[in-house]
Amino acid sequence: MLFLDETPEFPRAALEALREPLETGRITISRAARQATFPARFQLVAAMNPCPCGWLGAPARTGKACRCTPEAVARYQGRLSGPLLDRIDLQVEVLAAPAAELLALPDGETSAVVAERVAAARLRALQRQGQANAQLEPGRIDTCCRLDAPAAHFARSAAEHLGWSGRRLHRCLKVARTIADLAGSENLATAHVAEALQLQRVLAG
Repeated sequence: MLFLDETPEFPRAALEALREPLETGRITISRAARQATFPARFQLVAAMNPCPCGWLGAPARTGKACRCTPEAVARYQGRLSGPLLDRIDLQVEVLAAPAAELLALPDGETSAVVAERVAAARLRALQRQGQANAQLEPGRIDTCCRLDAPAAHFARSAAEHLGWSGRRLHRCLKVARTIADLAGSENLATAHVAEALQLQRVLAG
């Protein structure tokens, strides 16, 4: 696992160098007219603030307000390129919340319960296609991530409306496939695609 905190603060060249291993699971190093390729499959977890001050989009009840200009926000978020964002499967916004609200939240599921459900979903994927959903090549998307007619229409409309690249659409379908596996469903329904869509929030300054 590779964890990047304050991701936009990393040098642009370092971030862009992640594109190849995220896509292929390998990294090629070229030095003095020679090349060497090494395995580099990892899980990337990247965190960032929504703006330089960190308070963009904070609810009024927190008592905080963003003081950044729109230009500063766009410049900050623009440090992550579209091609890099296209290679990140899940993009989740976590809003600020008052301490009292956080402390009042009920207990969630235990890790053991979640782990059992994840293991069952992973086994379902391995039995169906011999590999995890995240590792599916584009040529296997149609057969392994089969959509029913309403789900296909929904996915197509969403991709066109949001101007997605083919890579981003394929990422969304693989996430939807995993959501369906977690639910024990063989085919992808509109609800699975819609949930995956909610996990594909691409930054916009």
